[in-house]
Amino acid sequence: MNNKLKKFTLLLGDIFVLYAALYLTLLIRYLKQPQAQTWYDHLWPFSIIFIVWLLIFYIADLYNMHLAVNNSKFFQLTIRSIIIAGLASAAFFYINPNIKIAPKTNLAIYLVVFALLFILWRRLYNWLLRSYIPRENILIIGFNGQVRNLINALHKKPHLGYNIAAIFNDQPIEAAGIPVITNYSQLHNIIQSKKITTIVLASDPHQSVHLRQALFKCLPLKIKLISLPNFYEIITGKIPIEAISEMWFLENLSEGNKAKFDFFKRLYDLLLALAMFIITLPGWLIMIIIIKLESRGPAFYLNKRLGKDNKVFKLIKFRTMREDNNDRTLTVKNDPRVTRFGRFLRKTRLDEIPQVINILRGEMSFVGPRPERPELVKELEQVVPF
Repeated sequence: MNNKLKKFTLLLGDIFVLYAALYLTLLIRYLKQPQAQTWYDHLWPFSIIFIVWLLIFYIADLYNMHLAVNNSKFFQLTIRSIIIAGLASAAFFYINPNIKIAPKTNLAIYLVVFALLFILWRRLYNWLLRSYIPRENILIIGFNGQVRNLINALHKKPHLGYNIAAIFNDQPIEAAGIPVITNYSQLHNIIQSKKITTIVLASDPHQSVHLRQALFKCLPLKIKLISLPNFYEIITGKIPIEAISEMWFLENLSEGNKAKFDFFKRLYDLLLALAMFIITLPGWLIMIIIIKLESRGPAFYLNKRLGKDNKVFKLIKFRTMREDNNDRTLTVKNDPRVTRFGRFLRKTRLDEIPQVINILRGEMSFVGPRPERPELVKELEQVVPF
């Protein structure tokens, strides 16, 4: 059962829970089975709301199979998403007073009923995946710290549907009760007997002629081969840093195939930045006047930053600090250099608005890593690989 099918099943279950919670809400509210007219009056406005709810769940990553397990992070995301969805629903009813229902009490009841049903449904779903969905048997060739981490990850996430049937390694090892093979000649028979469908390569076949020959003999078995870093990413959503080298970037980050993507991304940046610039421009004059009145110095703060392909550019912000006795060191908590209005700009992030000019120039993008100071990048390069 692949991830797409699992997510689709999860989505269908959530839709069922949304409508089941509505029916139970009306049952609780009126203490009788809802009449056809009552159900119809609630059905269409709540159906509109449910589309927004599903979008919020998607944005909150509640359809990420790595988070599908009912851990503390899942519960935090669920409660936060339901609160946001509830506020959005209240706003919807507030701006649509012509709707025939009085939703205040019903919406309050609905939030509680849905939260209970949703958590019960997700627990049932994970239990079904863990207990009844057949698992895909995998064989790991090689053993290291990444493999040990992978074993622990799969043990914690049985709902992902993978079972480590065996590990092949040159030397005998203890692998949490998983059978370990040390003889290359056994590889073909083990794959057949244990119904292996995927081989995860933690060892490089380029380094062993015997391993290459053993794998070559397994070609008729139509086995999928995948590297440990790629499989680890599928399971955990992360890439092991120790597995990354210059070759990983050359194989996985081909910029030449992104022409269309880059074009539409740039078009999106231009249109959105231009719209933001036009809409916010009247407020710029007000902020500039206040900044100039409060302290001496320019209204804008220009700071050298390192952009894509190591290109240095000047990032533009509204000035939030005093110029007098400013040594340009990094900001600290309750920094005395920050002005009163500057503190407001920082809290509301309004000081960042002039960066739409950087985006229009092509120096930044709405989506991308934070451009840091060149001197900080030099320090980070020493401690953060790549």
